[in-house]
Amino acid sequence: MTAETAAECRNIGQARAVWYVAPAQAEIRAAPLPEGGPGELLVATRWSAVSRGTERLVFAGLNDAAHRAAMRAPMQEGEFPFPVKYGYCAVGRVEDGPPNLVGRDVFALHPHQDRFRVPAALATPVPEGVPARRATLAANMETALNALWDSGAGAGDRIVVVGAGLVGLLVAFLAARLPGAEVTAIDPDPARAGIAAALGARWRAEPDGRADADVVFHTSATAAGLEAAVGCCGQEARLIEMSWYGDRKVSVGLGGAFHSRRIALVSSQVGSVPTARRPRWDFARRRAMALALLADERLDALITDEVAFDDLPARLGRILGEGAPGIATVIRY
Repeated sequence: MTAETAAECRNIGQARAVWYVAPAQAEIRAAPLPEGGPGELLVATRWSAVSRGTERLVFAGLNDAAHRAAMRAPMQEGEFPFPVKYGYCAVGRVEDGPPNLVGRDVFALHPHQDRFRVPAALATPVPEGVPARRATLAANMETALNALWDSGAGAGDRIVVVGAGLVGLLVAFLAARLPGAEVTAIDPDPARAGIAAALGARWRAEPDGRADADVVFHTSATAAGLEAAVGCCGQEARLIEMSWYGDRKVSVGLGGAFHSRRIALVSSQVGSVPTARRPRWDFARRRAMALALLADERLDALITDEVAFDDLPARLGRILGEGAPGIATVIRY
């Protein structure tokens, strides 16, 4: 989209959004802005973030029909595999809506789009003390918080996180706040060592052979990582599988240590609040807590790349490529 077309869109009440249009291809398209109704917000996006796990699968078209309902984002347009307007980590300034929200920053599960309307009930105010740029991590923090609940981890536990990407490091950050917990992050990238240490966790490039963890989280989305996670589990430990594999088949040995140690393998997925908390916690309360937990400047180290909105389609191949460097990429509007 040219600069002239972009200016025309703004003039006639339209926005611009990124669409995934074919395998490894994306483009910016005009997005009509409907008239606002009661209880709706008009938001000017300040930042959004790319979800490397889920959006990598969307970008590649790896979303079998069996998974498509689960993969839908709340404000998504289009149908899988293509074309589809996707994304769920947006932070913007309210331009129109209830007076108590106008001028405030809000987080919303919205695709990459420079302005959008959203029901006020689906937007969460960003707390004081949380910069808008960092607030883009809210969806990932929500995933990490949900997994910690699923794990039952407690004070004094030996906790291992296999895969020190964005979600894995957020899990390590939360787990390290448990009194007396001993947290280790395992990842082959030595660039993660300093970040893990700053968040309160040890770092190792590979497991040290100890099979004594009380709780293990797996986030690497690889069969090798899952095997390593099994190997870290102590007797009757709990292994929390957080990876999303899409259409890929994953092999894991369920004999030997897995069987003899009576390891519990549990899937953690953010689409549901864990059963024990469901009577008291809804999605809104969980998201507000996730945003509040971002009030720690150490978490800025997780954002390792920044790209302008207009440049995003051309940069997605590098951002979402296998083995891409860095941790989190945010989009500047």
